[in-house]
Amino acid sequence: MLLVPQKIRSQIDPEFLPASLWNRAYRQLVATDPGSRPFAFALCRPDGSVFQHVSRVLAASHPAAHLTLLYSERLLKFLLWMKGGSRILVAGADEIAAALATIYHPTGARAFDHEFMGVKVFGQSFEIAACPLADLPSARETSSPMGRHLDGCRIGFDLGGSDRKSAALIDGHVVFSEEIAWDPYFQQDPAYHLAGVHDSLSRAAAHLPRVDAIGGSAAGVYVNNEVRVGSLFRGVPPPLFDQHIRRMFFTLQERWGGVPFEVANDGEVTALAGSMEMNANAVLGVSMGTSQAGGYVTPSGTITSWLNELAFAPIDYRLNAPRDEWSGDLGCGAQYFSQQGVARLAAKVGLASLANVPLPEQLLAVQAAMKAGDPRARMIYDAIGIGFGYAIAHYADFYDVHHLLILGRVTSGEGGEIIIERAEGVLRAEFPELAERIRILTPDEKSKRHGQATAAASLPSLRPSLV
Repeated sequence: MLLVPQKIRSQIDPEFLPASLWNRAYRQLVATDPGSRPFAFALCRPDGSVFQHVSRVLAASHPAAHLTLLYSERLLKFLLWMKGGSRILVAGADEIAAALATIYHPTGARAFDHEFMGVKVFGQSFEIAACPLADLPSARETSSPMGRHLDGCRIGFDLGGSDRKSAALIDGHVVFSEEIAWDPYFQQDPAYHLAGVHDSLSRAAAHLPRVDAIGGSAAGVYVNNEVRVGSLFRGVPPPLFDQHIRRMFFTLQERWGGVPFEVANDGEVTALAGSMEMNANAVLGVSMGTSQAGGYVTPSGTITSWLNELAFAPIDYRLNAPRDEWSGDLGCGAQYFSQQGVARLAAKVGLASLANVPLPEQLLAVQAAMKAGDPRARMIYDAIGIGFGYAIAHYADFYDVHHLLILGRVTSGEGGEIIIERAEGVLRAEFPELAERIRILTPDEKSKRHGQATAAASLPSLRPSLV
């Protein structure tokens, strides 16, 4: 393996191998190789969008050339879940293109990604092919304004894996907010999901004189309010998903009289919440809840058509990294910056009594232990913060970030302060230029728990008759 110097290690997860440091070491090796080659990906979508990423790799004859496959495979995995595409062109190293096509095959190690980035998200077969550098298509990307509409009587909701939140707003002022526990992940009946969201909307509507618009956020991929992929609905059988879940928000819109209704990925709404609160752009939002969500507001204040599903983005390159139970991949964000990550680390510090307790209750127990001064709880938050600091540096290789907002139940209480303190320490020690540039922000406790629903309420614009 590549020699990767690391200044800060977690006491309970010392084998963590930061993607940011590994990639930096690989790039330094490439810089000393006179035979290094230009290398590029083009991620293409059926709508004509093209996302391009340009790099360099070692010569095929280099003694460490075997490292190039790890570098390129992890890079592609990150780009797929950051930007998304169903046809991947690989330029500059045909042998790498062939290897990636085998890995991202219906019978390969990345069969999950093959299926999701193909038929489930983009409606066509997933493909990886070699391409001459001269024939690589140019980038074609779009961005658009998002949300920030606060006029009228609005409802915002946020659907998480352990609770659903809702808020009622009148001209931007929150008059009601609440969260209700639910357990959507493995519910097979679509009616469970529809009834739950409708109930939250009804509770919020009871505090408004009328409902002018409804906006929502949830984990997953949503295109024009249609559910393409959603972890919340993983238990619904495919035929019932297509019949009832795919257009569930259109069904709810009809129930609410056809008012403007808009739904976005929860990560995008996290970033929007941060942008609105700070009155700033170039914001990366990360929500640490049941899973990990990510979203991005560009330096110009718009959002992109990127997926930003950081839960599936790799940040730990060790060969025995924790395995994601859904995708089957190793070292991805959901196993570190979520309730799953807390549970994994709790087992390492000897909190074995929590092993068979549901994840939300495990988090509550760790938070209570933190409040009681249990040093084992502090070690958990130390490990999360150190990992997050290195992950921030990795994200900064792909995003132009000046403000980073973190939300979610994992960041509540004193533990959240430790996460930020340790992450900032990593940046100062390993990436001082990023420590100077990136401001890490966490809202107050109420905003943490309900900021998503409030920002979501601002998504739809009102009809002219209601303005």
